[in-house]
Amino acid sequence: MSFTVDEVFETAGMILYHNLNIRTTTLGINLKDCVASDFDAFTGNVYHAIRDDAVRLVAEAKKLEVKYGIPIVNKRIAVTPVSLVMETHAAVDRYVALAKVLDRAARDAGVDFIGGFGALVQKGMTRAAEVLIEALPEVFRETERVCGFLNVGTNTAGMNLDAVNLLGPMLKKTAAATRNAVGCAKFVAFVNAPEDNPFMAGAFHGVGEPDRSLNIGISGPGVVRSVVEQNTDCDLTALSEVIKRTVFKITRGGELIGRELAKNLAVPFGIVDISLAPTTAEGDSIADIIEAFGVGPAGTHGTTMAVALLMDAVKKGGAMASGNIGGLSGTFIPISEDRGMIEAVKRGSLSLDKLEALTAVCSVGLDMFAVPGDVPEETINAIIADELAIGVINNKTAAVRIIPVPGKKVGDSVDFGGLLGEAPIMRVNPFPSGAFLKRGGRMPAPITSLRN
Repeated sequence: MSFTVDEVFETAGMILYHNLNIRTTTLGINLKDCVASDFDAFTGNVYHAIRDDAVRLVAEAKKLEVKYGIPIVNKRIAVTPVSLVMETHAAVDRYVALAKVLDRAARDAGVDFIGGFGALVQKGMTRAAEVLIEALPEVFRETERVCGFLNVGTNTAGMNLDAVNLLGPMLKKTAAATRNAVGCAKFVAFVNAPEDNPFMAGAFHGVGEPDRSLNIGISGPGVVRSVVEQNTDCDLTALSEVIKRTVFKITRGGELIGRELAKNLAVPFGIVDISLAPTTAEGDSIADIIEAFGVGPAGTHGTTMAVALLMDAVKKGGAMASGNIGGLSGTFIPISEDRGMIEAVKRGSLSLDKLEALTAVCSVGLDMFAVPGDVPEETINAIIADELAIGVINNKTAAVRIIPVPGKKVGDSVDFGGLLGEAPIMRVNPFPSGAFLKRGGRMPAPITSLRN
């Protein structure tokens, strides 16, 4: 394929002025072949499997940054859900020991996060999964790079409320055990979790994946905002076309780099995730795109339609560009990681209830939001269950990263630093609903699951 001079300058402008980057290259690693009855032998196998491959990932990614001049911001690892490889070692102290090994391997290789410390519990919990949940507060206290997840439901299995009811107590303990409750930012509760998601904190290497696979996450909120601002007079159909063409170009570039990196690593290329993932950098905000559409401050009436239009255009543009679209492709709307969303919460235009409504049309869910530390465990469980029910009923991925911050109240803020950003403390409905969730059991799968 040939490129015009104008296209070269356009791409250069996206990188220089609008924060276009490869947000993450995530190498998935199968740990099932590391299993050994001797725990020390097992953890030794795990360390070398991760460190050796991660070192190569970082080195090869840096070469491509120089070659193409496009930043590859994060180099990450995702592993097999660890509950699956800890069946014979299911004790809290051993989970913590394994987490330390994962953390050390990531640190020694220069990887910023390693995902997969979690379990698939949509229809029930094994003993290994139950012990993993018990161990998570200590795991997050003792590590810096380890990220965890729990998949508690699917549209074909329903949702495991017994697992959800364990999350409030676990998150409160994690919040108390880690500075500014930052450990909670490294845990995601999912339904319909994809096995090839390259983004943290929910990345894991699924059981249907090969021994190794490379997944790419592209992000360009600043690029999309720029083209929206340049097309203020067009109708919504034309605006959608503009966004589609822009995302097409972004996706083609990302897949080019992803496939070359996979080839250099001698591993299969997995997917390219085209999510618009914001950061706290100026102009790198989903809220800014929404406001450029002509909506008032993010969260006001019209915001849900704007996010729906954006999601649809992003997915269509990516699907035209690649046959390997996967992960969580669409639009993220985290609070702490998006400067515009932070301001929307502070000014009062975006509430928790409106944020939940937006998750019906975004690509993930309630992401990176903070609540007062004295919110009851049962309320945390109910917030999680409400959001994940949207995913189950609507046959979409949904996720929650909720951060109850000890000692903080509505109107305060907490600064996590780096990519995790700043979270204003959001108001939570004060009325109880704990008796409902205490019934436990499993929310039945919706009738739409009966497709075969």
